[in-house]
Amino acid sequence: MNKAFVKESGDDDADDDLEITQPEVPAGTKNYITPAGHKRLRDELLHLIDEERPEVVKLVSWAASNGDRSENGDYIYGKRRLREIDRRIRFLTKRLDLAEVVDSSKQENVDQAFFGATVDYATSDGETHTVTIVGVDEVDLEQGHVSWISPIARALLKARIGDVVTLHTPAGAEQIDVLDVRYPSAGE
Repeated sequence: MNKAFVKESGDDDADDDLEITQPEVPAGTKNYITPAGHKRLRDELLHLIDEERPEVVKLVSWAASNGDRSENGDYIYGKRRLREIDRRIRFLTKRLDLAEVVDSSKQENVDQAFFGATVDYATSDGETHTVTIVGVDEVDLEQGHVSWISPIARALLKARIGDVVTLHTPAGAEQIDVLDVRYPSAGE
C-alpha cells in the first residue's frame, strides 16, 4: 500500500477521536456544585477563552506562516493544544449550563450531613477521617473532597452527629461513627 494513504500515529489529527474521561453525573440527577466549585470552573473557562486560547492561536498562526506544516513542530503541537483547549471549553460550558449551585452556608440543620458538609468520622479501627461532600466536578481526594455520589458520601448523607452508619465497600460493610458535621460560613 502506498504510504501516502496510511495515517501514522504521529499525525496531528491522531488524537481527535480520543475522549478525555470526565466524571459522569448520574442520569436523571442534577449537577450539584458548591459556590466555590462553580467559581473555579467559571474562572477556568474564562481563562481558557480570554488568555490561553488566543495565545495558542497566535502561535499556530505564526507557525503556519513559516511554510511546510508537515514537519513544523510548533504548528503540530499548537493545533493539538488548540483541540484540547476547545474540548475543555465545550466540557466546562456544558457542565456550567447544567450546574445547580447549592449554597450550604445557609443550611439550617447544622448537625446533619447534606451536600457541602464537612464531616469528621471514625472507622471501626479507630482511625479518624475528614471529608467534604461536593459535586462530581470538584472531587479532590488530597483535600478530602468527595463526590456526593461516592460510597462514603452516600453513607454519610442525612447522618447526624453521633450516628453510626454503614459504609459498603468492596471488602464488605463497615460501621463508621459520625463525630462532627459542619458547614462553611458565608463567603468561604
